Amino acid sequence: MKHNNVIPNAHFHKKWQLHVRTWFDQPGRKVRRHQKRLNKAQRVAPRPAKGSLRPVVRGTTRRYNMKVRSGRGFSLDEIRAAGLHPTYARTIGISVDHRRRNKSTEAFQLNVQRLKQYLGKLILFPLNADKPKKNDAKPEETKLAVQLKKQRVMPVKQRVIREKARPVNDTDTKFQAFQAIRMARADARLIGLREKKAKQAAEDEKKPKKEK
Repeated sequence: MKHNNVIPNAHFHKKWQLHVRTWFDQPGRKVRRHQKRLNKAQRVAPRPAKGSLRPVVRGTTRRYNMKVRSGRGFSLDEIRAAGLHPTYARTIGISVDHRRRNKSTEAFQLNVQRLKQYLGKLILFPLNADKPKKNDAKPEETKLAVQLKKQRVMPVKQRVIREKARPVNDTDTKFQAFQAIRMARADARLIGLREKKAKQAAEDEKKPKKEK
């Protein structure tokens, strides 16, 4: 320590009670939250207590795009591809996000298939039991309906593909990972230049050769 300064002697232990945050109401809050969940499930019955059906989407950025999760809502194209109208879809427990755009054909087909699977499982209660509509369930089917209380409708699960253990062969020992990565980078960087050269060479072959 340099120079003739005052030795630090701060009294930070004074009035420590004002700086302590207690959590004595935690058990009571737990009971209250549980009771709220039960009341909500009873209020929305026979609809699922955890909310509407959600689409399968991928996380943003390269760090998270290998993981799938449940999204905000199905896009308008997905809803229409499944043979539904967006306004009607909201009334039968399907979440709709009008801002979402489909950039992947694979994800689009997956969500359309998800919607069709949901419609196959759906038991639609009639608003008026005396005048049931076309897609409404029959009285025998409504008796078999069970409310989903603890889990979401068709929860999104992360698929993990594990490679089986196997003995190391000659191909594995001879493979040079660093060289393979460098070559892949070079191929990606030079793809435009190589295509241009190949195109130029093809055009030169078509041209008639000058006689000497």
